[in-house]
Amino acid sequence: MNDSDLEPFPDFAPPPRVQPCQLYLISPTEVGGGFPDRLRAALDGGPVAAFQFRVKGLDSHAAARLAEPLQAICAEHDVAFIVNDSVALAKRLGADGVHLGQSDGDARDARRELGPSAMIGVTCHASRHLAMEAGEAGADYVAFGAFYPTTTKATEHRPPPAILSWWASLFEIPCVAIGGITPANAAPLVAAGADFLAVSNAVWGADAPGAAVAAFGELFAR
Repeated sequence: MNDSDLEPFPDFAPPPRVQPCQLYLISPTEVGGGFPDRLRAALDGGPVAAFQFRVKGLDSHAAARLAEPLQAICAEHDVAFIVNDSVALAKRLGADGVHLGQSDGDARDARRELGPSAMIGVTCHASRHLAMEAGEAGADYVAFGAFYPTTTKATEHRPPPAILSWWASLFEIPCVAIGGITPANAAPLVAAGADFLAVSNAVWGADAPGAAVAAFGELFAR
């Protein structure tokens, strides 16, 4: 962690929005069986900007078999298909982009592999320093979180919403808020300046994924 991350946040107000906050869906770890139907139902529920394919522990062939039908559903709904962690899988699938954790490689290398039109996102936890480094490396968005407790993955960072206001006030690169976000707790993150809310269990844990997506859409429209 850089020393600048330990300094208190200045009092930044987010700039006026050019467009509403948008929804960024992250897959559960199990995407076989009936999940394609749940994905289609979610995307039918309202606007979704992107879907991240996040499946762990599979070889590239098995991962590609699971990803391909989901990628086709996203294409039907004009939703960007993003691969978590693996530049190689993103390249193999011709995905719209890749999301990199801090141990998953450099945005510059991903850009060389995937080309100028690929969307490259970087996890920055609660670190202003990591976010600025990602921006300098050519990331298309930076992701901060986890903002709330989450069971989707183990987390140790809990940034304040003010990090979103700080980023939005100083940089044009979009920021994504992630971690335990639901329609009930999302409003402060939207108000702080998040360009995207990345959600998983709030949609896939719901009985009706489409209704959960619609609830986020209602929040964004306020």
